[in-house]
Amino acid sequence: MLVVDDDPGMVLLCRANLRESGLRVNEATSASEALESVRFDRPDLILLDIMMPGVSGWQVAAQLLGDEATDEIPIIFLTALSGTKQRLRAFELGAVGYVTKPFDLAALGSTVVAVLDQIERGERSALIAENLDALRAEIHAS
Repeated sequence: MLVVDDDPGMVLLCRANLRESGLRVNEATSASEALESVRFDRPDLILLDIMMPGVSGWQVAAQLLGDEATDEIPIIFLTALSGTKQRLRAFELGAVGYVTKPFDLAALGSTVVAVLDQIERGERSALIAENLDALRAEIHAS
């Protein structure tokens, strides 16, 4: 998998916790590093920060999910943006998950493994649809 965050400390913490869950982890600290990494070593999943200098995580996700060669790589956003509209945007873009900072680092590995298991069972579309339905309901209720 690939962890993308402009904060090297966050990348280090994620890598350590994900490796404890038995996951192989590559890392990138910028959008350009992430896109280059994906070209050379296609990850099973990307944990992607949204707020990065220069090219944002939104732009990286749009590029990857809009390219036939990379549109099947699951993306979980990892961000300090906690608003319903941001989460809705993520799932409308095609993300399979959204983790808000700060988060439980110890649970990160099990979250990633659970998402990968759902995708392996062919439940990717259902996962996205469930999140979209819940977020739209939350917006309409407020």
